[in-house]
Amino acid sequence: MSLFKNRRQAGELLGRSLRTLPALQDVTDIQVIGLPRGGVPVAYEVAQKIGTGLDVLIVRKLGVPGHEELAMGAIASGGIQVLNRDVVDSLSISEKEIEQVALQEEREIFRRNSLYRDGKPRINVRGKVVILVDDGLATGSTMRAAVRTLRNDQPKLLIVAVPVAPASTCQQLRRDVDELVCLHTPENFLSVGLWYDEFEQTSDEEVRELLQSAKTLPKPVESSRSEVISTKNIPSAELPV
Repeated sequence: MSLFKNRRQAGELLGRSLRTLPALQDVTDIQVIGLPRGGVPVAYEVAQKIGTGLDVLIVRKLGVPGHEELAMGAIASGGIQVLNRDVVDSLSISEKEIEQVALQEEREIFRRNSLYRDGKPRINVRGKVVILVDDGLATGSTMRAAVRTLRNDQPKLLIVAVPVAPASTCQQLRRDVDELVCLHTPENFLSVGLWYDEFEQTSDEEVRELLQSAKTLPKPVESSRSEVISTKNIPSAELPV
């Protein structure tokens, strides 16, 4: 049974919940960052509800050679890598193979950065409250790569916000962020797309259009309080390197 009609609706619900988060009360210097491509429609609605800017951070999955749908890690803009050592070691993937996959994904990161930003650098988030948004988490490897990249930029607070994710992934990611907000943590998770009625691939053009539209976002309107599921007080679990 799905939880959301589409990414835009999920983002609207997530934005309403974030507006009630104590860490965001009386704070004005906030930056929302979406993970392309699917996280951008969600992040757009979050930015609209909060009334702040929208930017993107490009992160790419590192797929196992010959079985690209299986993630052995992720790489983000700036070259930050997160590897799933369990997958790498169990499949005896060599460092050379990892380097080859990483090089290919770095080229795609460069392409998307050029396309989405027209060559402009990412917004400086030093000293800001950053809300990092995706359409959901599975293993969390791409989000961990994004978190490590943004930590280098020294934000005041780093908040991860997603509509849906496994509770175990939230527990693992919690130790790396100041706050983690997730609307739903289903027991039988299986995949992110399972919880959406509509989960078509987000296009590059849609990402560009949303980033352009976000430059003229209206002020947020009042809305009723939504339930926030925060993992702030859940004990950290051991995180695979």
